[in-house]
Amino acid sequence: MLSIQNLTYRLGERLLFDEASAQLPDGARVGFVGRNGTGKTTLFRLIAGEIAAEGGEIGLPRRARMGRVEQEAPGGPQRLVDFVLDADTERASLLREAETASDPARIADIQMRLADIDAHSAPARAARILSGLGFDEAAQNRALSEFSGGWRMRVALAAILFLQPDLLLLDEPTNYLDLEGTLWLVDHLKTYPATVLVISHDRDLLDAVCDHILHLDRAKLTVYRGDYSAFERQRAEAQALVAKAARKQEERRKHLQEFVDRFRAKATKARQAQSRLKMLQKMETIDVAVDQDVLPIRLPSPEKPLSPPIVAMERVAVGYDDSPVLRNLSLLISEDDRIGLIGANGNGKSTLAKLIGGRLDAQAGRVVRAPKLETAFFAQHQVDDLDETDTPYRAVARLMAQAPESRVRARAAQIGFAGVKADTPVAQLSGGEKARLLLGLATFHGPHLIILDEPTNHLDIDSRAALIEAINDYRGAAILISHDRYLLEACADRLWLVADGGVREFDGDLDDYTRLVLEKSRGEARKTATPQKAAPKAQAAPAKAPRRREQERKLQSVEQRIEKLNVLIARIDGLLADGETFQRDARKAGELAAQRGELAAAVAAAEDEWLEISSALDEV
Repeated sequence: MLSIQNLTYRLGERLLFDEASAQLPDGARVGFVGRNGTGKTTLFRLIAGEIAAEGGEIGLPRRARMGRVEQEAPGGPQRLVDFVLDADTERASLLREAETASDPARIADIQMRLADIDAHSAPARAARILSGLGFDEAAQNRALSEFSGGWRMRVALAAILFLQPDLLLLDEPTNYLDLEGTLWLVDHLKTYPATVLVISHDRDLLDAVCDHILHLDRAKLTVYRGDYSAFERQRAEAQALVAKAARKQEERRKHLQEFVDRFRAKATKARQAQSRLKMLQKMETIDVAVDQDVLPIRLPSPEKPLSPPIVAMERVAVGYDDSPVLRNLSLLISEDDRIGLIGANGNGKSTLAKLIGGRLDAQAGRVVRAPKLETAFFAQHQVDDLDETDTPYRAVARLMAQAPESRVRARAAQIGFAGVKADTPVAQLSGGEKARLLLGLATFHGPHLIILDEPTNHLDIDSRAALIEAINDYRGAAILISHDRYLLEACADRLWLVADGGVREFDGDLDDYTRLVLEKSRGEARKTATPQKAAPKAQAAPAKAPRRREQERKLQSVEQRIEKLNVLIARIDGLLADGETFQRDARKAGELAAQRGELAAAVAAAEDEWLEISSALDEV
């Protein structure tokens, strides 16, 4: 059990913990929540002994092992799998000693202890964890130094999960993961055999994994039973009861004060009035905890919608330095699409987003964008590229040339930077405020299409809810890349799977995709952990089955594309059939007619492709 008793700690002049107490039972999976900047990471540092508290105690059972991902990414020439295996220092030490031990009794002790800690299955377990976090067999045998910082942080997470400490401390573990890694981690933590304390703003993780919620609010700690949704209900009910009691107390206070004011001067009532005055003085005010409202996020909608499709691709290839990452893309985006891109990191989701947003040119094929298409692009790494000497006011002013200061400040306030906050240097803004500023600047002019690449990394749960509401209120098309399943489920109407050098419509929801990811991960883990045997020649024939399934998937994708094209043609036909369209704007009608011709040509090309795939399917 983790015991926190009367903990007090200040950071500068800020009181982060004021005699805060909490008890976490053994084996609990606890979500640690609270507003950004309240002190959640500081509590982890206090538990780990990195800093000392002013007062109070933090207690753990004797010999309990604690594990926490280090802040710095590991590096060096060591192989990934060896780094993970070395996290179990006892196993590593015993194996080294076993190589040199000569005393028979000591050799027996070593082997017995290795058996007790299941040391011989450790490589398979390490491979399974690394595979779940996105490292295939080849990657597991490469050096740490060959990977970027984000991927090396995944290795650090793998090492702590492999160690299986009695208390596992995880601070925003999904920030380094893609959706596939997040789905695996959620599944892994559901059955973690010891106590977990996880700081996370990922609501899906908190609901799927946690059986307790530890809430930090106004320097106090409170433990709630249940997942995050249960915590929200319990907290709302408690706040409602306190608010009701406060109203009753205020009515009682008002009644007593009226009696005192009315009868204080009367000799016959003076004693009673004095008695009620003492009651008023002794009455303790009920403190109503009011949550600070999160500022709404606003995504300006386009003034005039464009005719569909706003982006059309026909047999497009795209990549870098003449090396295609994605090939044979035939995709359509309508003016009101909400598309979530899924697929493991490195498969080309960001490359596709850059192609759609016009930041990458096609290497082959044809991309047609609607005339006057305005696109906004938000990528997580851009937050770090903001000029730290800039201010929100100056950034907005550059987009509103010649506008008076009052209008600039009003627009800055709409983005979320009112008053003195508008003149705060970027360097002094929190990660969430930087993300809010960048999002506001990117979408400033009401684009027809917004592309959001991991927009939630620096946002707390309430800010993520505000972003979801903003996306759903936005009247334009949106492309979403996110490891936050809750956001994808709330906003995406369609899923595109980016994998195997291509993009296809995913026929299913995120539950289906979760099952697919976990089944694949388990299969790859078994493959990595088990030596492969050559298949008998007699079993070579069934290899046609995967080819047939692949052709069937391609056929289904083309059929869906033809159906989508026909829907768009029907929509344009409806507009052209309306005689007022020509009277209002003859040029607009001409553009619609031209677009209809392009769509009809695309249908013909898709039908040719359908015949080609059908023939290939018959041959298989």
